[in-house]
Amino acid sequence: MKRKEFIKSLLNDGCLLFRCGSKHDIYFNPKTGLKQPVPRHAEIDNLLAKHIRKYLGLE
Repeated sequence: MKRKEFIKSLLNDGCLLFRCGSKHDIYFNPKTGLKQPVPRHAEIDNLLAKHIRKYLGLE
């Protein structure tokens, strides 16, 4: 999955950018209070994308 598409889906589901790091960005779900790093690769593996969404409470 392209990183831009994944970030757009996170933002559409209510997540916010918490902070930027050198190799990862941290996204925050205000509904659940959970934070999760998202790598800055051009492509994000589908299993990793599914794990991030599940951890943030979006599935």
